[in-house]
Amino acid sequence: MHILFLTDNFPPEVNAPASRTFEHCREWVRKGRQITVITCVPNFPKGRVFPGYRNRLWQTETMDGIRVIRVWTYISANDGVVRRILDYLSFMIAAFLASLFVRRVDVVVGTSPQFFTVCAAWVAAACKWVPWVFELRDLWPESIKAVGAMRDTPAMRLLERLEMFLYRKADRIVTVTHAFRHALIKRGVDGAKIAVVTNGVDLSRFIPAPKDASLVQSLELDGKFVVGYIGTHGMAHALETLLDAAALLQQAPNAGNVLFLFLGDGARKAALVQRADAQGLKNVLFLDSVVKDEVARYWSLLDMSVIHLRKTELFSTVIPSKLFECMGMGVPVLLGLAGEAADIVLGEQVGEVFEPEDAGELAAGVLRLRDDVPRFQALRANALRAAPSYERTALALTMLQSIDSLENNDETATEGDAGVRHPAGGHQDGAALPFVKAPARRVRDTGVRDSPAPADVGPGAEGVWNHTRP
Repeated sequence: MHILFLTDNFPPEVNAPASRTFEHCREWVRKGRQITVITCVPNFPKGRVFPGYRNRLWQTETMDGIRVIRVWTYISANDGVVRRILDYLSFMIAAFLASLFVRRVDVVVGTSPQFFTVCAAWVAAACKWVPWVFELRDLWPESIKAVGAMRDTPAMRLLERLEMFLYRKADRIVTVTHAFRHALIKRGVDGAKIAVVTNGVDLSRFIPAPKDASLVQSLELDGKFVVGYIGTHGMAHALETLLDAAALLQQAPNAGNVLFLFLGDGARKAALVQRADAQGLKNVLFLDSVVKDEVARYWSLLDMSVIHLRKTELFSTVIPSKLFECMGMGVPVLLGLAGEAADIVLGEQVGEVFEPEDAGELAAGVLRLRDDVPRFQALRANALRAAPSYERTALALTMLQSIDSLENNDETATEGDAGVRHPAGGHQDGAALPFVKAPARRVRDTGVRDSPAPADVGPGAEGVWNHTRP
């Protein structure tokens, strides 16, 4: 089977969509599938092209057996609605055009959060007369209303109609939370074609480790109880709450060794740094993003991790992927989020939950867990015990079985037993979910190829635009 995957984030970018897509595709290659990814040059979140890349019309490379085609896009930093939409639209057009030069495709996958990429996947699949999968990572555009980036306007309502159109047209929808699946069913989407494959953790990379000695020394963390936030500094994350908690702890007589460490970038990063300076916070350290292979070293520095999102009902449907990385590293969690993520934290007993945007409750939680050593150690042990239930390899195979069922045109294809164990027991919804037959389409009858497929024809075939990385 040849799977064509469209995504606007891919390594060496280190955000959650990039990691999930790469780790899934890597496992699919190991299972004998041919994978082609169409993406843009790495630039997230600062909107600057990574060293070693250029924003060209067409360039290719191979990563762990995955053929990666990178196309030109209008590049924008992760701020400003109009410029970001231009970024999304340019990738939609470029990705679709590139897909025309990828031959002998059996299934097309398009991933959100924003669904302009998914539009390209739908059109590409229609042109190739093959099934397509909508991987739903966020309830977009509702999420941009939730953070106040856009109001309820005619343009927003048009996007919502496009959203429903894509849900109806998809042969399979793979959501990352149970709540997303339930939300779609309530809106009239056929639940039989919706699978749940949560985010997870690559346990070959995220494993418990002592604090990295060189980083402890260079960052002057010796003797510090490090409370960390690792990830995007965006509008949705309301990280001002963490700064307010740091301010409270800076004034507390018994919190002198507590330090808040922020690692990452995003639309709110500069404003957060300015706010910390204005508040005179001496117990806060901001670090820029690091390459993927270095992230685990910084995770090792954390005694505790804070996961936080703005207080809004929509975000109760979200499970941040960093929760599973915490488990892999054995780092207790303070979660400022309600809903499914809170159920996992409490069910697996890997941390505590506090009210979103409540700095006082967060500060109290930090001191409570720091001072209760037996409970702190128990949370660490529980995290390590729970991590294998969310291992990325099993999740990748769950999604692959769902994709395979489209090519086989099975009437009652299921995802088998590779689903994630739910805290309440049993398996997640998608672990044994029956599917209805996809709309009849001509699909090429291919098995696992024993030899490399012929090179695709593309703009680079004539030596005009092609740039192949070693």
